Amino acid sequence: MQQPAVTPAPTAPTAPTAPTEPTVPEARHRLVDVPGGRIHLVEQGTGPLVLLVHGFPESWYSWRHQLPALAAAGFRAVAVDVRGYGRSAKPRAVDAYRMLAHVADNVGVVSALGATTATVVGHDWGSPIAANSALLRPDVFTAVGLLSVPYAPRAGARPSDAFARAGGDDEFYVSYFQEPGRAEAEIEPDVRAWLAGFYTGISGDTMPEGGEGALFFVPRGGKMADRFPARGTALPSWLSEADLDVYAGEFERTGLTGALARYRNVDRDWEDLAAWHGAPITQPSLFIGGTRDASTTWMGDAIAAYPTTLPGLVSSHLLEGCGHWVQQERAEEVNRILVDWLRALPATPDTPTPAI
Repeated sequence: MQQPAVTPAPTAPTAPTAPTEPTVPEARHRLVDVPGGRIHLVEQGTGPLVLLVHGFPESWYSWRHQLPALAAAGFRAVAVDVRGYGRSAKPRAVDAYRMLAHVADNVGVVSALGATTATVVGHDWGSPIAANSALLRPDVFTAVGLLSVPYAPRAGARPSDAFARAGGDDEFYVSYFQEPGRAEAEIEPDVRAWLAGFYTGISGDTMPEGGEGALFFVPRGGKMADRFPARGTALPSWLSEADLDVYAGEFERTGLTGALARYRNVDRDWEDLAAWHGAPITQPSLFIGGTRDASTTWMGDAIAAYPTTLPGLVSSHLLEGCGHWVQQERAEEVNRILVDWLRALPATPDTPTPAI
């Protein structure tokens, strides 16, 4: 299939030039130029390049446990701040956050790091960004790992129509996020408390029993936080007060508009990717999800379709009792699965197999 010409949208002024803490010991912060602006990344180790792409509402910091583990295993692990987050470029235009722009950013990062190929691994929104990077540019992304959100090829229904039907008497959260400024008005007055409720509500050890996915349905006329666990609920075991401070500090500085713009492009993506309707990803792939994550239950049909949609699938793992934040909730288990998978991948010309 012919590769697309991926043209990033114009950008607003770029991020500061001196990234500061938080960091991971022995990891290095960098800002790299890509055609759409600049991307902040944190890298550790040498060897075959592994690009780590976070989701909502997170940052490079979501991969803090994977960076040293992959580096110790002989890989060059690179976690980015996705455009609109952290210290990366934050274009003003909503359509600057279309999927094609994120794919172009990933390609640009690989080039800026002096490589020609990479394995790409994504979590949450990072999972479809990683999947589409592999789908559109198999020459660059020779393997793909997907965490929490299964791969589902472009389907026939316009996404906004499907999400509108999904809410029933309530409003599905993706629909709630569509209107610019609406979710920001809920979140930004107390970013830390909102993030605490969101992280807690879909973590395996703190979500209400039988409450998988309940907070994704917003009462008509209400707020998403109306379905969060009560204020004062203990944080999940994977999230310290200091970790929460890191996430909250980033969004208090940047606001939420860039992060929420990904949801505001679902129909645009559907139009842009029409040529790849139903297309499989054929490179070696991996999936890791949690049994208590609504993404794996709602999208069970997508997982069942992997023999067709991911014919290169090496292994698929559902971690018992785990919620949505798999690489943080079950860091050691995820690290082991990732390293075993990465070591088994075929070598590419500029990424020789690491020593075991």
